[in-house]
Amino acid sequence: MKGTIVKLIIATIKPFKLEEVREALTEAGVRGMMVTEIKGFGSQSGHTEIYRGAEYAVNFVPKVKLEIVVSAGMADQVVETITKTAKTGKIGDGKIFVLDVEQAIRVRTGETNEDAL
Repeated sequence: MKGTIVKLIIATIKPFKLEEVREALTEAGVRGMMVTEIKGFGSQSGHTEIYRGAEYAVNFVPKVKLEIVVSAGMADQVVETITKTAKTGKIGDGKIFVLDVEQAIRVRTGETNEDAL
């Protein structure tokens, strides 16, 4: 395989933690990320709310999904930074997944893998 191995880190965090996590990752050397507003559930399993006098179930909780591609050597530091910064100690702090990336390509230049980051 040509180039250095890269990792995809997918993290779900509480929306109010996004800016703090982004700043910490930038300081750690992360040069880019994709951010998506999502809804999901895990241990929280949703909750009930009252709207116009009627109680209804909120089955999905708002979250933010971060997708970050970094060199394999940086992955542990990125995971540690997200864990430390996103943690509130309460249920619903999120999850982090680390996957191998088979190939990364910068469209503009054709650079591949770590060079494409």
